[in-house]
Amino acid sequence: MANHIIAPLWSQFGASIDMLENAIIACPPNHWATERKFWYNAYHTLFFLDYYLTLEPAAFAPPSPFTDAEFGDELPERTYTKEELLDYLQKCREKCRVLIAGISEDDLQRRWINVSGSMNYSVFELLLYNLRHVQHHAAQLNLILRQEINQAQRWVSRTKNGLDGTMIDGL
Repeated sequence: MANHIIAPLWSQFGASIDMLENAIIACPPNHWATERKFWYNAYHTLFFLDYYLTLEPAAFAPPSPFTDAEFGDELPERTYTKEELLDYLQKCREKCRVLIAGISEDDLQRRWINVSGSMNYSVFELLLYNLRHVQHHAAQLNLILRQEINQAQRWVSRTKNGLDGTMIDGL
């Protein structure tokens, strides 16, 4: 696939994941499981990040200890810890990086249709949709941080990890 498309796509997708990570890290313990459900908003974002990175949606299953309760619009049975969600974030970041690094023109054009049939996108459009979903929720989490503790994380202009998985100098 043309690197002039793939490298910037990863750079921006990775930046949205980095912003989500920064917001999760910044959340103080006493704001994690409040009425505003910071933890749940972070989990919802990661669950769907993972799902939308699965090219065969019918085969999707979240990793343990997570469940597929999200598909039923139900809250998980318990509050997930910050450490569990940061671990899930790392798995999703790597899954995203590997997918984008190895994607072909045919992969980008193939259709991604969820089980109910309500979503029917090219994989390329789904990647953009997924990036927007992550950024949307990262912004919500930063708004909660601003409102609750008067602190929000800075904008990330590019991801800190290159397509090869190594840290990018100067970031």
